[in-house]
Amino acid sequence: MGDNQNLLAEQRRALILEEVRRRGGARVNELTRRLNVSDMTVRRDLDALARQGVLEKVHGGAVPVSGTSTHEPGFEAKSSLEQHAKEDIARAAAAMAAPGGAIALSGGTTTYALARCLLDVPDLTVVTNSLRVADVFHTAQRADASRGGRPGAATVVLTGGTRTPSDSLVGPVADAAIGSLHFDVLFLGVHGISAEAGLSTPNLAEAETNRRLVRSARRVVVVADHTKWGTVGLSSFASLAEVDTLVTDGGMPERTRAEIREALPELDLVVADGEPGGWEGHGGGNLPEERS
Repeated sequence: MGDNQNLLAEQRRALILEEVRRRGGARVNELTRRLNVSDMTVRRDLDALARQGVLEKVHGGAVPVSGTSTHEPGFEAKSSLEQHAKEDIARAAAAMAAPGGAIALSGGTTTYALARCLLDVPDLTVVTNSLRVADVFHTAQRADASRGGRPGAATVVLTGGTRTPSDSLVGPVADAAIGSLHFDVLFLGVHGISAEAGLSTPNLAEAETNRRLVRSARRVVVVADHTKWGTVGLSSFASLAEVDTLVTDGGMPERTRAEIREALPELDLVVADGEPGGWEGHGGGNLPEERS
């Protein structure tokens, strides 16, 4: 059987991971039939996903990683998942950053993609607890300096703290730095999001740091691809009522969108579809001037 050349390896592995998580496991022969690829291709994909720590191989197939509420994949493992969705989300969210504003970006691979989309927004002050996000701006500034500098380059404030597997800085030092600041908009990446648990992470220290970020922001914009919905980490740090806008991708099922609209009519739900300027908005309209 010839492999399906219409699917890139990244897309194929995302489908495999979604199937494993949705059903609680999948067999190699089932995946070969669904994807129209060879056993060898599926086994290579499972090996790659297992190395990333997002599933466990078992005899004849794969299952979700054990202890998912406490499992925290590294940055490289997460960055290989849902790349196109994250880029779509980043482009839609970048339009919400006003020139001259003070914004915060939490750690995460989606906020990392967003940082690259914000490089041309002039006169931003960017507070972040992400080493990766800070490096995006610092690398761009070094490149600009070699060409004589660029007016309007962002001012970046990197909190201190203890480094997590996802290259975020957390703990008392980060919490103290964040607690003394105030942002116009917080762009927040999450490990998991659900109606019941709200926003959650497997890292207890990161949960507290994220709470400080939420408290310091006038507006909270969550950037999360569709695979994050229904995932629950060990520690919840905010309810959905504390979120002003949720930016996700077109992979979120319509039934889930309907549930969000019904349960949270005041929430702005923005669905990025990958087209230039292509996103669907719903909910409370303009973001509020002040958060209650």
